[in-house]
Amino acid sequence: MLDFKKAISELLAKELPELYLDEIKGMIEVPQDTKMGDYAFPCFRLAKELKKAPQIIAAELAEKIKDADIFENVEQVNAYVNMFVSKDKLSGDTLSEVIERGDDYGSSELGEGKTVIVEFSSPNIAKPFHIGHIRSTVIGNSIYKIYKALGYKMVRINHLGDYGTQFGKMICAYRHWGNKEDVEREPIKTLLEYYTKFHEEVENDPSLDDEAREIFAKLERGEPEEVELWQWFRDESLKEFSRVYNMLGIEYDSYAGESFYSDKMPRHEKELEESGIMVDSQGAKIVDLEDQGLGVALIKKSDGSSIYITRDIAAAIYRKETYDFYKNIYVVAAQQSLHFQQLFAILRLMGYDECADGCVHVPFGLVRLEEGTMSTRHGRVVFLEDVLNRAVEKTREIIAEKNPGSDNIDEIAKQVGIGAVVFNELSNNRIKDYVFKWETVLNFDGETGPYVQYTHARCCSLLKRAGDEVAAKAEELAKSGGLKLDYLTGDAAHELIKLIYNYPDVIVQAADRYEPSLVTRHVIDIAQEFNRFYHDEHIITDNDDEKVAKIALVLATKNVLKNGLGLLGVNAPERM
Repeated sequence: MLDFKKAISELLAKELPELYLDEIKGMIEVPQDTKMGDYAFPCFRLAKELKKAPQIIAAELAEKIKDADIFENVEQVNAYVNMFVSKDKLSGDTLSEVIERGDDYGSSELGEGKTVIVEFSSPNIAKPFHIGHIRSTVIGNSIYKIYKALGYKMVRINHLGDYGTQFGKMICAYRHWGNKEDVEREPIKTLLEYYTKFHEEVENDPSLDDEAREIFAKLERGEPEEVELWQWFRDESLKEFSRVYNMLGIEYDSYAGESFYSDKMPRHEKELEESGIMVDSQGAKIVDLEDQGLGVALIKKSDGSSIYITRDIAAAIYRKETYDFYKNIYVVAAQQSLHFQQLFAILRLMGYDECADGCVHVPFGLVRLEEGTMSTRHGRVVFLEDVLNRAVEKTREIIAEKNPGSDNIDEIAKQVGIGAVVFNELSNNRIKDYVFKWETVLNFDGETGPYVQYTHARCCSLLKRAGDEVAAKAEELAKSGGLKLDYLTGDAAHELIKLIYNYPDVIVQAADRYEPSLVTRHVIDIAQEFNRFYHDEHIITDNDDEKVAKIALVLATKNVLKNGLGLLGVNAPERM
């Protein structure tokens, strides 16, 4: 497929020997207003060097490149060279590429030979898998899919919160108020009740805190009774978590949580101690990062127990030594930004510069409830499984009302309902906080996942109405360059083709910025432009050449919508 930016850069480079090719390519803009062209080249910065007014430079450049066959028109507007690309060339190249590559359109070998780790979701064992976890879970899964599409070798890690002082509290609570039958019947909800009760009771009996700390110390020492209870809590929790991951269609390559690194920490604690990086402070062990503006990092508590950062140091080094990663991406809430800055700084102080250079924290904003911040301690949570089940049920009701005779209603309701929740999560810039509202999450109107899914289903319906023979002919002629492209010159068709053409670049941008919402926004734009094309033009016409050309565009749109939704972790149903 022709790279128009590159081709334009090469044309301009012949006229501008003062600039490097990459400089010129970086200066080319895509105007917001399509009336100003498909591409624009600003000439302001050339004025000083060429000792001419920018407007004159723009006029001269426009005159010199206007006859190139990649353009339909080139004009000077003030200090800009505005370029309108050949509609036939854009349409022919794009449709050929999309239909030829099908499910692979947008993918590349950009990351060939490089390993990228994505750590995401990482819920705490024996605590609820609540709506707050959906952010890390679906953002991380989408980043994994985006990088995989670019040819990177991917490793998905669920760094389970299966270690720490909270397990001392959980075991303490279970021994005081728990029983095995309740835990086995409803593990997470029951353990949450115990955890909540612990924090209520400790206000009246502070000695419970000391008891919990002693229990965790025993767990760290490997005492059999404590380890057995901890393992049981972990196994029961994973059963519940797996139900949610199955609903979301998410898998992992590793569930190595915090506990996995407990026997790997002493090596690095010794390195920190012997190098003088870690020092004593009131009985605890710390690394002073004040000179870097990062405060003091606590490595070991005064009672000798480890904390998150101790385990994260061991995890980062283990991953570098095991996977030799190019990037080690942590999809963790923005609240933990200082933690990761300290982690990466300590790795550098220890001499693990290459490891630290590949580590990336991808922060995201918080989810709040309308009544305030979620709190596991106080039992104020919305379970993610409940959200997904409610979305599926609402979707089933809508489908039953609109299409009472629909086949396979349960499967479609699952794909659309869960897709709505996931798409909603990925619609906005990940760093923004938001308030969880049922009416927003389950709203299927407007710029939503169901709208994009419906557009995909509409494409499938059009292809079915056109018939296999027409679809096959459209595919064959698109690949061979035999389509009658003058039937695809309307505004809606041209804008749709431009969006389809730009889709591979959007994937690269989303990877560079760790921002799935760029893909979400792009598939919404494609769906909206396709529906404008659908309403503005008659697609299944009596003119065979026109029908085949338009069906080729329908087929290309279907492919891109399916691929884009796939990068978000959302299904593309063929009927709705």
